[in-house]
Amino acid sequence: MPDTLLEVSGARVLRDGRPILDIDRFTILAGEHLAILGPNGAGKSTLVGLLTREVRPLHADPPPVLWRGQALVELAGVRRLIGVVSSTWQDTVSVHLPVSDVVLGGRFGALGIPLHLAERVTGADREAAARAMAELGITHLAERDMRTLSTGEARRALIARALVHDPAVLVLDEPCAGLDPTAAWHLRATMRELACGGRTLVLVTHHIEDIVRGIERVVMMRDARVVADGAAEELLSDERLSELFGVPLEVERRDGEYRLW
Repeated sequence: MPDTLLEVSGARVLRDGRPILDIDRFTILAGEHLAILGPNGAGKSTLVGLLTREVRPLHADPPPVLWRGQALVELAGVRRLIGVVSSTWQDTVSVHLPVSDVVLGGRFGALGIPLHLAERVTGADREAAARAMAELGITHLAERDMRTLSTGEARRALIARALVHDPAVLVLDEPCAGLDPTAAWHLRATMRELACGGRTLVLVTHHIEDIVRGIERVVMMRDARVVADGAAEELLSDERLSELFGVPLEVERRDGEYRLW
């Protein structure tokens, strides 16, 4: 049986006294590939925050969130096990550094190589960065300045940075936001390759086009709650998606992937 990475039971998160997340039960298993789908404001990113421990639920007994069966986990340990890529985080990347340094910085939880850690960079660190860039198909960009990259190239560089420490879980939060059709096509191709591997993949999106082959489980969220959780082929239907987004929608399925009309 696969390990349970995250188990949420009766978790509530409040902001200004208002519930922004209210989860009865939710689990993530090691090695599975899932999408968290819902409209803006549904609570998707807050749920991911429970995984990264950047969000804490109200205290309860028994503890509402267990990370690998443990209620108390050091944040540094969680960050070693999880790689997160957010389209909004990319907006803050405004440094003149070569791509190779940005990717390598992921080994130290930094954007680039901190000066006080430069002497600690090993050959193994550089090999890990080279592997991550190769996996994302950006080896040819290694010496390019991050500020000169297209949005799609920079997004792939940040995914390589997230993978450089070989995390057990990769979280992609709205990965195709802001990309033109060409960049989105290439990034979804990368996501298909990632979804074929053994690493746990968590996709957060409100676009079903992002749910590529290999992502077999869909968790639907609306109004801060999980409203459905099951197989993608069962939940990505006209009726379910129309109910989730509150407008009449038609789904086209082709080669195991989906489009909306």
